[in-house]
Amino acid sequence: MGKFKIKPTTLKDIATELNISIATVSKSLKSYSDVSRSTRAAVVKMVKKMNYNPNVAAVNLRTQQSKTIGVIIPTVAHQFFSEVLSGIIEEAEKNGYLVITLQSNEQVDSEKRQILLLQHKRVDGILISLSNETYKFKHIEEVIQNNIPVVLFDKISKIVNCSKVTINDCQAAYDAVTYLIKKGYKKIAHFRGSLKPQNSIDRFVGYKKALVDNGISFDPLLVYLCDNNDDFNDGFQNARKLLDEQPDVDAIFAITDSVAVGIYNCFHEVGIKVPEDIAIFGFSNWFMSSVLTPSLSTIQQPGFEMGRKSCEILLEEIKNLKNDISYNFQQVVLPTSLVIRNST
Repeated sequence: MGKFKIKPTTLKDIATELNISIATVSKSLKSYSDVSRSTRAAVVKMVKKMNYNPNVAAVNLRTQQSKTIGVIIPTVAHQFFSEVLSGIIEEAEKNGYLVITLQSNEQVDSEKRQILLLQHKRVDGILISLSNETYKFKHIEEVIQNNIPVVLFDKISKIVNCSKVTINDCQAAYDAVTYLIKKGYKKIAHFRGSLKPQNSIDRFVGYKKALVDNGISFDPLLVYLCDNNDDFNDGFQNARKLLDEQPDVDAIFAITDSVAVGIYNCFHEVGIKVPEDIAIFGFSNWFMSSVLTPSLSTIQQPGFEMGRKSCEILLEEIKNLKNDISYNFQQVVLPTSLVIRNST
């Protein structure tokens, strides 16, 4: 028996069944006011009966839009980025957009390939949180020059001319370390992130400034680098080094909550008690931070709102570009707050 393909229902098929014009069917589906309510109702009923689905490719060709946006994140392992994606997807779907999500794995070469892929897919715009390796930005600037709107979020570059949605990482770190100092901690180590990302730099600057502003000399030997893209292991291994090299440290400010979890695990193995022997302050407010024992003090980072706002700005720029309306790039800084728990 030969194979056969069922031909999809078209507007013409619906028009023939109802003995009306194709234009009337199209107008009915778009709720034009010059079509009677009874005709619109009849069209909707027939659409359901005949299982009509619009030809998305044809619609996109007419509107010169794919109704698709691309998102590149460094990793899916962080709860923060899953919250960001939730915000992006909710805002995109609300506006009839599909989201293509890609992961750079903190590798700039992967980030470049994915940007090319998204351009080949003819996405209407791109949202990016930069990889830890990204410090040259030609591949992003070329996208913008090709009239594809780009919004950077979380891990950004200050020199790329586009809209950005961030938090004030420097101020958040400053507030956390100042809190530790006010609680009486004097020798505070910092488990910092990689050297290139702007948010890692800013959190380090905030840590250092809080010490100096409170009369504590900055000691570079108290700064431990977490740059292996494995936060848990970075935290664990650096905690071991800290105990060997700086056993009198009384508090640690960690670049992320997942680094802090690695620190916890190391201390648990060797019998170091938190906060009796040493205090720990994290960053991001993962769900895990509240269920650790003792619960982890951290910084509330608004992941969902960052994703939602980034997408909102991108869709606004896509709309303005389509309608040939000029627009200014936006720099949005979302608020953070300290979440004080038992680890401090």
